[in-house]
Amino acid sequence: MKIDALNWQILDHLQKNARESFSHIGREVGLTPPAVAERVKKMEDLGIIEGYGAKISYVKAGHQFKAIIMLRAFMGKLKPFLDKVKSLQEVVNCYRITGNENIIMEVVLRDQSHLEKFIDELIVYGECRTHIVLSNVVAHAPIKSGTQGK
Repeated sequence: MKIDALNWQILDHLQKNARESFSHIGREVGLTPPAVAERVKKMEDLGIIEGYGAKISYVKAGHQFKAIIMLRAFMGKLKPFLDKVKSLQEVVNCYRITGNENIIMEVVLRDQSHLEKFIDELIVYGECRTHIVLSNVVAHAPIKSGTQGK
């Protein structure tokens, strides 16, 4: 399915607020609520829209900080790590990547002691490099059409 300009406008609204009503979106993009609902349903069915969720403040949820941890797996330890990482509650995002490291993880932690224990759990799988996140420069930016803004 080609995502036309109207669908991009609908996606923009949903990425900013997934709870926005089809009536409001329709008024903004010039469609009836049923037409918006039909387009959204089709994009859901095609997997363009993968789901909806809440954005949670990790600080207000009891975590003091966020860190980016890069892991270069030891020989024979990547597969066991890939199985283990799915059960680690601290991990909010994990990517298998190319380059010197195999993995980049975004984690949230209660405090420095929690970070130390978490790293101790990881080092059996490989060499870790940890970066503490100071602030978000860009967060949850909406995906845009490649032609928007031209």
